[in-house]
This record gives sequence, structure tokens and C-alpha cells, in this order.
Amino acid sequence: MPACVPARASDSARRRAHQPHSPPPAPPRRFPVAGADLSASVAVFLIALPLSLGIALATGAPLQSGLVAAAVGGLVAGRLGGSPLQVSGPAAGLTVVTADLIHHYGWRATCAITVLAGVTQLGLGCLRVARTALAVSPAIVHGMLAGIGVTIAVAQLHIVLGGTPQSSVLGNLLALPAQLARMQPAALSMSVLTLMILWAWPRIPGRAGRRLRGVPAALVAVAAATLTASLATLIVPRVELSSWRDHAPAGLPEGPVLGVIGAVLTITLVCSVQSLLGAVAVDKLAAGRHPHLARSDLDRELLGQGAANIVSGALGGLPLAGVAVRSSANVRSGAISRNSTMLHGVWTVTAALLMVPVLELIPLASLAALVMAVGIQMVSLHHIRTVTRHREVPVYAVTTLGVVFLGVLEGVALGVAVAAAMALRRLARTRITHQERQGVHHVHVRGQLTFLAVPRLSKALHLVPAGTDAVVRFDGSFMDHAAYETLQDWERTHRAHGGTLALTGRAGARVATTLSPEVTTRGGEPSAVQTPVCRCRPWTPWRNHRCDRPTPAPHDTPRDRADSGPGRSGQQLARGISAFQRNTAPLLRGELARLAREGQRPSQLFLTCADSRVVTSMITSSGPGDLFVVRNMGNLVPLPGTQNGDDSVAAALEYAVDVLAVRSITVCGHSGCGAIQALLASEPGMPGTPLGRWLRHGLPSLERMADGTRPEPRLTGRDPADAVELLCLTNVVQQLEHLRAHGSVARALHDGALDLHGVYFHVGEAQAYLLGTTDEDDVFGPVAAAGDLRDPA
Repeated sequence: MPACVPARASDSARRRAHQPHSPPPAPPRRFPVAGADLSASVAVFLIALPLSLGIALATGAPLQSGLVAAAVGGLVAGRLGGSPLQVSGPAAGLTVVTADLIHHYGWRATCAITVLAGVTQLGLGCLRVARTALAVSPAIVHGMLAGIGVTIAVAQLHIVLGGTPQSSVLGNLLALPAQLARMQPAALSMSVLTLMILWAWPRIPGRAGRRLRGVPAALVAVAAATLTASLATLIVPRVELSSWRDHAPAGLPEGPVLGVIGAVLTITLVCSVQSLLGAVAVDKLAAGRHPHLARSDLDRELLGQGAANIVSGALGGLPLAGVAVRSSANVRSGAISRNSTMLHGVWTVTAALLMVPVLELIPLASLAALVMAVGIQMVSLHHIRTVTRHREVPVYAVTTLGVVFLGVLEGVALGVAVAAAMALRRLARTRITHQERQGVHHVHVRGQLTFLAVPRLSKALHLVPAGTDAVVRFDGSFMDHAAYETLQDWERTHRAHGGTLALTGRAGARVATTLSPEVTTRGGEPSAVQTPVCRCRPWTPWRNHRCDRPTPAPHDTPRDRADSGPGRSGQQLARGISAFQRNTAPLLRGELARLAREGQRPSQLFLTCADSRVVTSMITSSGPGDLFVVRNMGNLVPLPGTQNGDDSVAAALEYAVDVLAVRSITVCGHSGCGAIQALLASEPGMPGTPLGRWLRHGLPSLERMADGTRPEPRLTGRDPADAVELLCLTNVVQQLEHLRAHGSVARALHDGALDLHGVYFHVGEAQAYLLGTTDEDDVFGPVAAAGDLRDPA
């Protein structure tokens, strides 16, 4: 561990030191590695082995350098890094940079540049600036990866065709027609076979397919190509691993000093950004599986990556970074500690020493096809849709084209410049208007209030005559200090001359924290925007655990401040209603009065479980008049004719579809459902209690799960964690089929007037998954913060 990371004694050791009479600690286990880590390490190794060789081939480096980097990434970065489950090694994102360095400086100098980049990473880690990398615009990161992916794919296409790639993308494109004219059929056949298996393997349907998908597609594709080439005795270029005694160590780089510094900074930038963003992604992926694991220490991760690059460069290995494919496989294979990452490094060392004759049978065209597929996947359609939605296409496009035609560092610099220009343009685009309606002067601010908009804000405010009633509306989310002082000074002057002021709009609550609390409307009543007080008093657990309020709120009564204990549920209910009448009712009274006059017109029927943890309005961000809600044990929809006297769900469906004319029906299941657990543990003959009779409506879901002919539903990126989660997902799919059997629903679906949706809410993750049906499977995809489905990759 680098010297700048302080050693910390464990809490358990300190407690034992202060408890001399405590029982002796349990003896250590004979085998300190958990079985889950052992199996996960094998899975990661099987993915890393062909990819490491393929990336080394794509850079033009000695092929064993990929194995060196993979082993060092597992042993050094895995032991010292701050993200225990992230797997490091030679990454596709470094391919273009490394190939360019080898072309300009040679292989030994590239190793020395890798060492210097590792030293730079150590310095950045000691300065604790790791989180600064997370401030880079995602459009720049995605554009950089897309540009690298395009460069990789175009270069590897020449090897796929049996030729040799050029040194630049433009050169590869110009040489492509000639390469097509002299392509090698044997090499092309191995590449096509590899690509076909890579595409088909994850799509094998059914229960057998689920078992087969446990074997990495990359390993199957390369192994199949190797076996085919050997059995058919094809004459194709194959892997050549020179003797380890001839393995070249690092040498001093020769060339312009500025060029070497630029190369070091480029390696440092790409390695650091990819590793840190990968650590954050691994945290999100592992949160649902291992909630006990702490979040990654990004500064320590940067130190670990720096140490690993120093060792890898010194031993003649490629530069390395955290790799998303291997890390996600590590988490999904059940790894629980950094032992899995380190063991994968041990298996890589073993393979490099003992499996050389087997590795030398692999056709180079198969490895090239594997790397080309990785490059194509780096151009993500999901990322393109995301940047389009956020209007950052220019940043993405400029970064991608800059990386492709100029280089990684140049492309990123261009992307940063375009992103900064767009940010300044957005800050400067603030519209401020003034209108007078019925004696009240309205100032409307659209956009962000920065110092650039202060002249226009001051001009609009001074159009409001002294002593009049004014309303300032904000449609933005930010106000800097210069705008705040301008608005506050004008407010004081306006009030001093007898005027009144009301602040409204989406930024009002944030603005009100800085402006005077005496914000009043024309009638002297408090406006909707006041100095914020805690609004979550009735929600006792949230108040106790999340609401940071060291002193009681000014409107709290002594009864509000009393702790709610056993036997005080009635008092707690009364306090909740009292808080609603005091805080919320004044804000909703106008809307509820409108709904009372016009009647309800919900657009959605939301059918979910009665579980208290599933709060429909909170999950869907809905309010009065939005949802027509039906709740029951297990979010079940009895089939017509099986209600046994309980027509409540059918009646709600008929009323919602035929009378309210809802446009969609959503069935929402959730994790840890008690009804589903009871259904899973039920015997063939259920008891005749009301609960047992109701749960019989869930038996079709149980039968569907046991039916091996149908694909099992799953969450994007992972299979269900256990049988309960699998039955929860299956139950949502089954209840959607039950809905279609009801006459009113069937008619509306036939007329195209109704949509059906399935949702799975994971309580522990606070994450909603929306069902999207594919040809082979029922997949629940996570709904991102921007309201879209995240890409399965």
C-alpha cells in the first residue's frame, strides 16, 4: 500500500483491547477464501483470458503483455484498490492510445510511459482528487468511448479479413477496398464463426439456455474457432507467445519531452476516468446483491490503479484500468470480496506459465473478431439516446470525431471546450418578462439566474412601480450570489414603500431559503413559498433517521414533539392528520376543489400489493386525481369465474375501463412480498381461511414458474436473486395475462384504447423496474432518473 494511505486499526480490535474478559475469538477458517469468490474468480478468468490476448493483438504489443497486465490487475489493483469487486486489466478503451504509443515510441518506451502514468496516478491519489473525474460530462466520456470503439472496429476489420491494419482510422478506411479484394477465406470464416457465437450464445432460450449462459460467450466463441481451425487443419495466423526469457522490460522513452508528457497524461486520463467511473458502476450493481459492502474508496482506487500500472509497465505489460465486462461478471457470479479479483490474477499467471501450447492454437482472426465486437459495443445506442434527450449531441459528436481523427487527448479537449461553451450559452439564455394583470405586476424569470442576467433582472424589477403588489415567478433551479443580492435589495426597497411580494415557481423553495421569511401575498396571508420547515413530521421513521432537524420546527406543538410509543397509534394518526391540515392542505385546497367540481379523470389504473412499503404516489410521483388505485394481497387479478364471491377487483377493472376510460393499467409487484412468500411455501391443499382462499388466485403464477417450457422473467443484467424474487416477477407477468381475460379489458385492448404495463419495485434498492417484452424473454429493465430504461449492457 502506498505510504500516503494511513493504516487504521479495526474497530473490533479496539473493542477487544478494552474488554479483557471477553471470550476468545473464533479460530480462523482453514480455507480463507469463500466458495462464492472461488467460483466467481474462475468465471472472470475465463472472460479475461481471450480478451487480454485480443487487446494485446489490437495494440500491436507482444501477446504475453496482455496476460501480464491481466495478472497484475488482479493481484496488485485487486489487493490495493478501493473497489473490492472491480476487476482491472488491459481495457479496450486503452487500445487506441497504446497502439499509437507503440507506433511512435516503440514497445519498451511504451512500458516506461505506463510506469510514469502509474506514478502520476499515485500523485493524484495522494492529492485526493479522484472525485474530480466524476465531474466530467457523461457526453464527453461516452463520446470518447465511442470514438475509441470506432477506431478499434475499423482496425480489427483488416485482421478479420486476413490482413494487417494501418496506423490511423483514415488509413484503414482508404486501404479497406484493397483488403476486401485480397481477403483470406480461412481467416474470414474463423472471424464469422466467432461473431455468430458471440451474438447467439446470450440468446439461447429456455432453462437450458439459462444454464449455458453461465459459460462466457467470449470463451465459447474463441474455443469453438480454435477447435474448428485445428480439426479442419486451416492455415491461418495463430497466437505466438515468445519465451518469457525473451520478454522485453521497460526502456527509457526517446523523443520530444512534450510528446512524452502528453503521452503520460493521456494514459493517466483514460485509465483514471475509466477506472473511477467503473468503480461507481460496480457500486450500483453490487448494492442490490451485497448491501453490507461499503461504497468504493475512489482515492484508494486511484492509488491501486497507479501501483498496478507501475508494476505492469515494469514487467512489460500493457497499461490497465478497471474493465466493465469483467467487473460485472464478477458481481453477477456472486463475488463477495476482493479475493475473487486476486484469484483471477492467480489463474492468469498459471495459464501464462502452463497453457502456452494450448494458447498458441488460437487463430488471430478469432481474437480480432472478439475485440471488434467489443469496439462495436462501445458505440452504445442508449448513450446516444441519452445525450440526445439532454441536448448534448454536439459534445458527443465532437468528442467522438476528435478521438477518431485526431487522438484521444485532442478529442477529449475538444469535447470539454464544446461542453463549456454550451454551458455558458445555457447560463446566458435567461428570459425575463414583465406584465401587469389586474393591478398586479408579474415578473417571470425563465432559465438560470446568474450574474449574466442581472442587468435584465434589474431592468424588469424597476418596471414595477413603488407600493404595488408584485409576483416574481421562477422557472429555473439556480440563482447565484449576484442575482440574489439584486433581488434582495429590490425586495427591501419595494417593501419599504408599502409594496407586497410573492415568490412562486419551481425554484421558489430554494430561493426562499435565502430571501426574507416575511414573503406575503396581497391579502397579507402567507404565500406558498416560505422559509422551509420540515414537512415529514408525521412520517416517524423518516423523521427519526433522515430528517436533519436539530431543533423543533417553529410550528410544532408540544404534542408534535412527543415521542410516539406503543399504544399511541391514535395520537400518531391524529398528529399526521393535523400536520396535513396545517402544512399540505393549504397548498392542495385549490386543486382538490377543482377535482371536486369536475370529478376524477385518472388516466391510469394502478394495481399493486397492500404492503405498507409500496407507496404508489411516491413511486410514481403522482398526486390527487392521477391514479385509480386497487390494492390487495399479492397484487392478484382473479380470473373471471374464480372470484368465489369476491368481485372487488373485477368491479374496479370494469369501472376504471368502461366509466373512467383509463388509458393504461399497471400491475406492480415488489420485493420481499409476504403474500408471495406464503404462496411459495403453501401446500397443495391450502387451508380454508380467507387468506388461503385468496392466495389460490396466485396458483397460476406458481405453476408458470414451475413450467420449464416458458422463459423465466429476469431483471436487466442479472437473474432473480432467489425463488421469492423469481415468483414475484413471474406473478406480475401472469397477472397481466389474467387482465386480458376480463371482458372490459379485452375490448379496450382490441380497440387500441388501453395499454398494459408491468412494474417490479425493489424495496431495498428503491428502484423500479419496468417490464419490456422481447421475443425470447420477459425482461424488467431499471427506470433511470431521467425516466428512460437503462441499456442492458
